[in-house]
Amino acid sequence: MHNHTNALINETSPYLLQHAHNPVDWMPWGEAAFKKAQEEQKLVLVSIGYSACHWCHVMEHETFEDSTAAAFMNEHFVCIKVDREERPDVDQVYMNAVQLMTQRGGWPLNCFTLADGRPIYGGTYFPKQNWMETMQSLLDLKQNDPDKMEEYASNLTEGVKQSELINKNESDAAFDEDDIHALVKEWSASWDRQKGGPNRAPKFPLPNNYEFLLQYAWHFEEKEVLDFIENTLTQMAFGGIYDQVGGGFARYSTDANWKVPHFEKMLYDNAQLVSLYSQAYQLTEKDLYRQVVEETLEFVDRELSGDEGQFFSALDADSEGEEGKFYVWSQEELKSALGDYYSFAESYYNINRKGLWEGNYILLRDKLDEEVVNDLKMTQAEIDHNKAEIAKILMGLRASRVRPGLDDKTLTSWNALMVKGLCDAYMAFGEEEYLKRAEKCANFILDKQLTAEGSLNHSYKEGRSTINGYLEDYSFTIEAFIALYESTFNERWLNEAKQLANYTLDHFYDEQTSMFWFTSDMDPPLIAKKQELMDNVVPASNSSMAKGLFALGVLFDNKAYKEISKQMLSNMLPEFNYGQNVSNWAILHMWHTQTMYEVAVTDEGASQLANQLRERYLPNMLLMGGESKSSLPLLEGKFLGIPTIFVCENKTCQLPVSDLESALKQMHK
Repeated sequence: MHNHTNALINETSPYLLQHAHNPVDWMPWGEAAFKKAQEEQKLVLVSIGYSACHWCHVMEHETFEDSTAAAFMNEHFVCIKVDREERPDVDQVYMNAVQLMTQRGGWPLNCFTLADGRPIYGGTYFPKQNWMETMQSLLDLKQNDPDKMEEYASNLTEGVKQSELINKNESDAAFDEDDIHALVKEWSASWDRQKGGPNRAPKFPLPNNYEFLLQYAWHFEEKEVLDFIENTLTQMAFGGIYDQVGGGFARYSTDANWKVPHFEKMLYDNAQLVSLYSQAYQLTEKDLYRQVVEETLEFVDRELSGDEGQFFSALDADSEGEEGKFYVWSQEELKSALGDYYSFAESYYNINRKGLWEGNYILLRDKLDEEVVNDLKMTQAEIDHNKAEIAKILMGLRASRVRPGLDDKTLTSWNALMVKGLCDAYMAFGEEEYLKRAEKCANFILDKQLTAEGSLNHSYKEGRSTINGYLEDYSFTIEAFIALYESTFNERWLNEAKQLANYTLDHFYDEQTSMFWFTSDMDPPLIAKKQELMDNVVPASNSSMAKGLFALGVLFDNKAYKEISKQMLSNMLPEFNYGQNVSNWAILHMWHTQTMYEVAVTDEGASQLANQLRERYLPNMLLMGGESKSSLPLLEGKFLGIPTIFVCENKTCQLPVSDLESALKQMHK
């Protein structure tokens, strides 16, 4: 029996359900909460977090489970709990407000507002005493100087509305590769040449950054850039941010050495990192990168997969109230469990001062296997055997531990990223199982999240599909379906992508700027309407949309799609001053400034030829084809009765060839 139950008990979000028995009278985001605030003339608290967030748990335990704090909150405020993963639109608005007020942000995000939702004060984590003082000072201001509070709310709301707005570039788009060179040169000053990534802590993986840099290094044969990327990917795979026992990456490293992770594991990170390491393998053929992809996909299959083909959102950082307890080891238990394998594990996984953290050990590596072969006088086969046995023993031990909480809601946007990751892994390694999993999840999206009106829902849990989709749901799904088409030549995926693109043009497109709103015109308005422009831990939904429209424009020979995509990129050129924030836009920029090939593989038996192309690193290629007639304009007249490759540029094709090497020569590779 619980002493308290509030209105969150009827929600599906695991994060909201975590707070359903707090003594705080939490309400879900919605009209009812603001109506109550207006009727009772109260201020509103909008408290935003997510289930895997460590400091969200800390603040809940210290403050929201405290009866004194809860009683004060219930008496004087209407309290709203928001899952940022369910409502990224709400999170964007109030994160923006808090950043304007404090120049910093993060979660938990706590923003106090007037009864109409306009923000007046906020911050992230508050210790209980500070929290109580903050609430009292806001009540005092409301009583003693309400006009000042009203003025501040108006000014701050206007600031939120004006930030991140983009102007339409009315002049002819001029894309110059020198802009990209300047971007990379400026960016490179902040790289950590020794440990990879940025030269600061904490370190986030930011996979799209390295996807762009990988393409840049390939296009311009920049060895220094490629060395930096390879070192970054190797150091991440060696570090504690990568789970050396069970596979998969944590959300970020708290230090500059990728050693101590913030232990939560997010689907969106792992999906994108599968794409990145698959592409890096295509270019370098490094065994370490293949291993990372295989182990990460095994982790996703084992711990983040549902029975309907869907993928769950996250694993918590904490178990039994301690951060990382599920993942770290004492020396005694390692010695006891590993027996004869301990000596190898001690050396290979740094069970020494390097791996020590708060009295326990984080398993991490510092050498490639070829170095270990020499150091330990072992064969690669012996190393592989020892690693497999150690993983089996330690996974068995983990099975007896209290598991971190699972956020088992399914988000359309993140699932689309996973579909894309599986397609990239399939193309790199030819593993049919990866393609089957990608198709199963894509079918789940169409069967469960696509409505009769052609819209997508954002969230799914236990048979309930909820929340009208955001631009990211459409843009990531469009890109995933294009990847599925390139993996299979099944035109169903292209046609579905085109339908989704048309829906976004009808319901998200802003004629005035030629950009897309984050929310649909079918959604109730927030205090400000936002366009997501800057790439972050996931690409901006606008940059993803622009890339999707470019690809669909080529594949369907649709001039309107290509023009919108080009205008969007043109609008963003003034923002090309900080590479980390525009890396996905920069990929699109290179599609315009470097030769982009349309490559068609046709006729019965063409799949073998297509697979040879798929496994190569060719980021300047859009692949199409099939074994029989097609409705695609660019495939018209290209079925000659024998397996054939057509290398085309801007719809002009070179002489057809029948082997991979001839096609690569036509692409100057």
